[in-house]
This record gives sequence, C-alpha cells and structure tokens, in this order.
Amino acid sequence: MKIALYGLTVNPDFTDELARLLELLKEKQIENFVYRPFLEYIQQECNLFPEVSGVFENGEDLPADVSYIFSLGGDGTLLKSFTVAQKISIPLVGINSGRLGFLSDISRDEIECALDDIISGNIIIDERTVLELEVVHNDHSDFHYALNEITVTKLDSSSMINIHALINNEFLNTYWADGLIVATPTGSTAYSLSVGGPILTPDSQNFVISPIAPHHLTVRPIVVPDHNLITLRVEGRGLHFLTSVDSQSEAIYFSVLLMIRKASFNVKTVRLKDHNFFSTLRNKLMWGVDKRN
Repeated sequence: MKIALYGLTVNPDFTDELARLLELLKEKQIENFVYRPFLEYIQQECNLFPEVSGVFENGEDLPADVSYIFSLGGDGTLLKSFTVAQKISIPLVGINSGRLGFLSDISRDEIECALDDIISGNIIIDERTVLELEVVHNDHSDFHYALNEITVTKLDSSSMINIHALINNEFLNTYWADGLIVATPTGSTAYSLSVGGPILTPDSQNFVISPIAPHHLTVRPIVVPDHNLITLRVEGRGLHFLTSVDSQSEAIYFSVLLMIRKASFNVKTVRLKDHNFFSTLRNKLMWGVDKRN
C-alpha cells in the first residue's frame, strides 16, 4: 500500500503520536510520500527523520496508485489537503492533532486501530459535495473549489455591502449585510453554523445560504437543492470585496460576477465504522452535556 502524509505543523504534545505513526508505517511496510514542507518541519522542529518513499508538493507529484492521503492536524489542515486531493479521487484520512475536528475525526488514541482498519478495508468512504466558484471577469472566468464554504464579505469599508443573489437566474434577495456564506453540508458545521445556519447531514444534497450580520432582522438562512446555480453580484463602497474559498481569500472588484454551483466531482473522506455523523455532533458540540450532573 502507498499513502501520502500531509501536514503543516503539529502541537508539541503530538510528537510522540506522530513518531509512532511513522514507526507503524515502516513496520507494516507501507510506502509513504510526505508533503515536502511538512517533512522539513518535522525534521527541524520535531527532530524526526523518517524513512520516506518520496516527497510531493501537489497532487501531480504523487504516484497514481497512492491509496489514501493522511491529513495530520485539524480541520483547517484537512481543508488544505483537499487542494491536493481534488480531482484525483484519493480518499482523505483526517487524524486530529488539534482541538475540535469535525472532519479530522480520528483521535490520537485511535491511530493504531484506525491504521489496521484502513489496511483491512474495514472502513466507510463518505462522498462529500464540493462547491465550484466561477469568477466571471469581462473577458474570462477563473474557477475555484471549496469543500466547506464560499464567503463574500466587506473589505474596503466598515459599511455594509449589498449582495444581489439569484437562484437559477431567478431573483432571491438583496442582502444588506457584512457578508454572505454559501456552504456545503460539510461546511454547515463550520462558519455557517456560527452565524445561525442549520446543520445539514453530509448526504443531504443541499446548500445553505447564510447572511452575516444582515441589516434586516427577518432575513434568515435558506436551504436550497445543490443542483441550483447561485449567482452573486456585490455592490458597496470602495473598490473591492473579499471572497474566501475555504481558507483562501482574494480581493475582488465589485464589477465581477460570482457563479456558484455543485462541482462535477466529490471528495472522499474515510470514516471508521464505529463513527457516525450524529455521534460526532454529540461529542464535538457536547449535546446533552449537563454540568449540573
């Protein structure tokens, strides 16, 4: 078996678990290809010098028969590893060395058992919807992809922006707000949740559109089927607004049109068989926890 290891940094208290994972890969004769900046980091900061089969900087550097991409960190790290995995259909394995970890669902205590399950195929592969953002300029379009959400927010001014939203070219609303979030079911437990958006199950085949600090108190998040085309035109003071695609942000001129749709590909994530979405909600959001007892 061949795997790719992706990471950015790790907490100092995760060094022992990282060393154990690298040792297990060697014991089980699993070829590992390590993200070059991460390999340099663990050599310099963790004093670990693993035997590796190769290094990579993007998906094109990986052999065609790599079975999984292991993401070591939190959800933010896994979202960045998605940029490597997109369009090449390699399942992501999220190992949580951070805090919350909705996507990076394998805890440090589960690493060895999880690795055995992955080797034996005793796992579940979840297919997750991806958003495609088409940024329409006067003479060309740029395309970007998000696993969690696409967000537009004000940039040059403290004043609100006006966001004209259309669904399949039918007018939905003009949002007077600090911004607007279009989230996938995966992203419904992220930024969208923090502004009052609903939680969607990963297989719900919907998007949620959530305003950020809307001026009209009656404006609420709305759930739409994911086969719809969402078009956004933004107006405001200054020259630019900010567009964020997961963790990557860019200033965009107000004259630019944004078109958001379901991408033609999904992202695969690995889930252990004793994990499910509802248990993750209970554990991560502490549903039902009563400190009085």
